[in-house]
Amino acid sequence: MTHRKVGVGLVAMALAWGASVQAAEPSDPGVQALLGRVSLERYKHTIKELTRFGDRRQGTTRNRQALDWIEGELKAYGCSSVERLTYEFKEGEPRRYAASINPGFPNAQVGGSRMRGQIAKTGVNNDPLKQPDEKLRALNAEPSTPGTRQEIYCTKVGDTHPDEMVLVGAHMDGIGYGEAANDDGSGTALVMELARVYSSPDVHTDRSIRFVLWNNEETGLNGAYAYVDQRAALQGIESPPGSHRYPEPKWIAMIQHDMMLFDHGMPNPDGSLPAHQRAEADINVEFQSNSAKASESQALAWRWQQANEHFASDYPASVGPHMTNTDSTPFMNLVPSISVRENERGREIGAGWDPHWHQPTDVYASFEDADFRLGFNALQTTLGGVGRLVEVQVKP
Repeated sequence: MTHRKVGVGLVAMALAWGASVQAAEPSDPGVQALLGRVSLERYKHTIKELTRFGDRRQGTTRNRQALDWIEGELKAYGCSSVERLTYEFKEGEPRRYAASINPGFPNAQVGGSRMRGQIAKTGVNNDPLKQPDEKLRALNAEPSTPGTRQEIYCTKVGDTHPDEMVLVGAHMDGIGYGEAANDDGSGTALVMELARVYSSPDVHTDRSIRFVLWNNEETGLNGAYAYVDQRAALQGIESPPGSHRYPEPKWIAMIQHDMMLFDHGMPNPDGSLPAHQRAEADINVEFQSNSAKASESQALAWRWQQANEHFASDYPASVGPHMTNTDSTPFMNLVPSISVRENERGREIGAGWDPHWHQPTDVYASFEDADFRLGFNALQTTLGGVGRLVEVQVKP
């Protein structure tokens, strides 16, 4: 099956592809070449570097320093048009999780996912004194203040269809007075690694890719909503006219990454979690069945499952219909959107499957190589999935 000359008919392509997954070609030489440029150790190193800024809570010096570091890394990778989106945030703003799916939902836990089995108490640690590491406690001491916020993105411009774009995102802010190593250093490092390999001058894509590191996810997806509010209406507009430049290409897919490392299974009867990654760990790819783009998003999710089959080295992927409370939510009624993560957001994360979620223990040292390898397999999966969407080629 050819993807050539599809244009913004990606939706039709995805639906047809989803109906005939066995027809997909597994070779993909462009993707295979890029897979050789990523490694588990480099992925771990990028997460480790992010943890130098503590939990990166929005509205703090440590958050701004992390933004500066990310910007510097993206520029060093050669990623073109490294830009910042600026917006204002007021503490206590209403969260927009639920209304974005369907105004009829009464609260933020939406999407149809129902918790089952052993359920452990989850929440957010708001007590800095629960962090036993004095150095880390001091690093995270500055409280958040309202005001101007920024987030960073850079763009790989497509050779043939620069006016069409795949969005690849993760949020760089965290909470809980730890290091936000998993939530969401693991997703941020994944997106940064993708930006690095796709920005190489010998890598060519038919369509554009934008790599976005959201801010203010933990306050209610405010950074992602700010992006949609400011840029959705600019899609596909050539500026200046006749320049073949598109500051906001037409969105054809949105792929979010949020918490990539921990799949140890459900809580034990006493509320504890198994110490090591379970043998049947998998990558969860979620779409939202209540969204306006549900059919197209489901087809996109199955594309990611098949990319995992072809390109991930260890862990399989599963597809679920309950994407919620993540930075793809603001996009899901506008463009096919999926979330890639360690566990189902509602049924599993909400039921305590990750004891480090928003806790002081979300530090690099809490995770072992099997955990990091789950995130690395998600990196391989998205590298392949994006490569197929944008038709990547590596040319000498």
